[in-house]
Amino acid sequence: MLSTDTIYALSSGSLPAGVAIIRVSGPETADALVRLCGTLPPPRIATLRTIRTRNGETLDSGLVLYFPTPASFTGEDCCELQVHGGRAVVSAILDELAATGGLRHAEAGEFARRAFQNGKLDLVEVEGLADLIAAETEMQRRLAIEQSGGGQSALYAGWARRLTHSRAMIEAELDFADEDDVPGSVSAMIWDDVGRLRQEIDGHIARAGLAEIIRDGLKIVIAGEPNAGKSSLLNALARRDIAIVTEVAGTTRDVLSVDLSLAGFSVKLFDTAGLRETDELVEREGIRRARQVIADADLVLLLSEKPGYFRIDEVLPENVPVIRVATKVDRPSPSWAPSDADIFLSTTTGEGMADLLTALQSHLPDLAGRTALAMPSRKRHVDCLRQASAALERSLISSDLELRAEQLRQAGDALGRITGRVDVENLLDVIFSEFCIGK
Repeated sequence: MLSTDTIYALSSGSLPAGVAIIRVSGPETADALVRLCGTLPPPRIATLRTIRTRNGETLDSGLVLYFPTPASFTGEDCCELQVHGGRAVVSAILDELAATGGLRHAEAGEFARRAFQNGKLDLVEVEGLADLIAAETEMQRRLAIEQSGGGQSALYAGWARRLTHSRAMIEAELDFADEDDVPGSVSAMIWDDVGRLRQEIDGHIARAGLAEIIRDGLKIVIAGEPNAGKSSLLNALARRDIAIVTEVAGTTRDVLSVDLSLAGFSVKLFDTAGLRETDELVEREGIRRARQVIADADLVLLLSEKPGYFRIDEVLPENVPVIRVATKVDRPSPSWAPSDADIFLSTTTGEGMADLLTALQSHLPDLAGRTALAMPSRKRHVDCLRQASAALERSLISSDLELRAEQLRQAGDALGRITGRVDVENLLDVIFSEFCIGK
């Protein structure tokens, strides 16, 4: 249910800061601005105003922006107060807003939720906005921009229009089969397009793995026997001391991880316990966890300090690429042959680090030439797309025209659930809870 309360919150980052932005949205926005600033500023023009209490005490001076409905982020009357970002300044203004009748503090994601409810954003754009705020790499930013800017929604809207046209043609044949001005066989006109549409949706689903790598990161696991140099490599790639490094075998007892940015992609790097047979209880638990992480890896760096010791036994999943890394090559022995490993590395001298980074980049997705990243980035997107594809498949193999029309309706509903046009009330609390207060 759409709330008619007027809400306010700090919408910028943590304090103190050079500038803080306080946002207000709702029917009482204009009155609140007049009480704070004396007069209502002209719409959409940044205006310098002195912000005062009800008793005329000056709180601060700053820029005030007023956005009357419907031309605002939320679709309601909305304003922003751009003030000095001191904790005392912001706290005083928020206290003054709290003392104003008809206003309350916003809940997490409430501004974005109102934008959705007022038709300013659909759910894909809302999720893209959340991802844009959280983006840490260039590819995450590009993926989030595609979604928050409506590029992906436009793709789904185009598919929905094609389904609507197909259903309209079927209904025409069912209801007006005897009329001369109704086109002939529906199958000749629409079913080829329905088949193409299903292929397009399936191709879109196939890109979900790429979107997962962009959004969640490529999972790279460093594995090998004890003392192979796994923790040293983790520290070298992270360029800081994360793991404890000693000459004692079995020093690493747990899975350590670090997030890196490589060629614009997020990379999650995992250091694991050395793989060996042991009776030591804590080390055995570390090895068990190492095997779990390796089983979920996108790429394994298999390390060895001795030729012929690249063994990982049964823990390596199928179709997961492995890069064999010979370590400690700065030491006088043992002697390595060129075919013994893929990369020859010394974390002490830095030898081979550039080669390793090049090898890692070769396992990242190739997005050269792509100007848009329209791909399903969340599990619920993929689930709905698979439902749509399955419904289209059923429509293509059915012999009953009414059943085929019903399957097309189900496919359209599945697409509508992605953007929030159909039956998504149970999703809203989950989606908008991802936002911080003030967005």
